[in-house]
Amino acid sequence: MTALAHERPETMTEIRTEPQHLPENGPGLDEVVWQAWEAMELPEGYRAEIIEGAIEVSPTGRYSHSEIIFQLKEALGEFLRGGDFSVRNDTNILHQGSAWVPDLFVTARDTERYVTDDGLGLASGAVRLVVEVVSPGKHNQDRDRVKKRREYARADIPVYVIIDDYDNKGTVTVLTEPQPEKADWVGVHRVPYGTEVTIPEGPAKGFVVTEAITGPARAKK
Repeated sequence: MTALAHERPETMTEIRTEPQHLPENGPGLDEVVWQAWEAMELPEGYRAEIIEGAIEVSPTGRYSHSEIIFQLKEALGEFLRGGDFSVRNDTNILHQGSAWVPDLFVTARDTERYVTDDGLGLASGAVRLVVEVVSPGKHNQDRDRVKKRREYARADIPVYVIIDDYDNKGTVTVLTEPQPEKADWVGVHRVPYGTEVTIPEGPAKGFVVTEAITGPARAKK
């Protein structure tokens, strides 16, 4: 059962390892962070990610968060049914020292060739589309709107969809044409809840994010 916001914190403090604490001739900072992430044992309902060099631990989202993910996974799974691609979640995506657990992503139905040598997850090259549903709180919002926006661009993931309850009464943003060297995107299409938005490329090309997934447009106060 997903806990309500008052039952536990939305996000735990970032875990950073400072370079001055490392012994001479020891492992580099990135390696220490990676080893700490690998060794973490978390209680059920939490996930740990490495985002821009810091380990971030966050709990399962509240009901509205999980409902959007459920509706999107059902609809996108049906859209992809019978093809070479599928929609997944609860999987580590790894890229050059970073580790993410997206809310949803689209990958090849046969993922064996993308499994990392250590078996910890899938290489980022497996991902054709990634989705994050924003949680309340400035730290969570910055993670999906800013940090992961940069991280997914650096990894050259073709499409990033942000479903955001907390942006101007609810918006869907579709980012395309990543620029890895700039950690940014060329294509930015942002619409309010209640306005349909179509995925323009990749295996999910033609899939429409509708209000059946996000909920209807919200009246402004």
